[in-house]
Amino acid sequence: MATYFYTVVAIFTIMVAGIAVERLYKHFQAMNPHLGPFRKLDGKCTCHCGSCDEESCGH
Repeated sequence: MATYFYTVVAIFTIMVAGIAVERLYKHFQAMNPHLGPFRKLDGKCTCHCGSCDEESCGH
């Protein structure tokens, strides 16, 4: 039973830490807009054209 409890606590701690890191990152980006746009975690790339395809970006 103790192993189950420690596992649940560990997973919860990792989730909370991930949320905290994302909030700190958003705050850092808001204070330093000259460093570029905030990277969203939606699985898409952050290139200017919205597509990761080299041909469609014109590079």
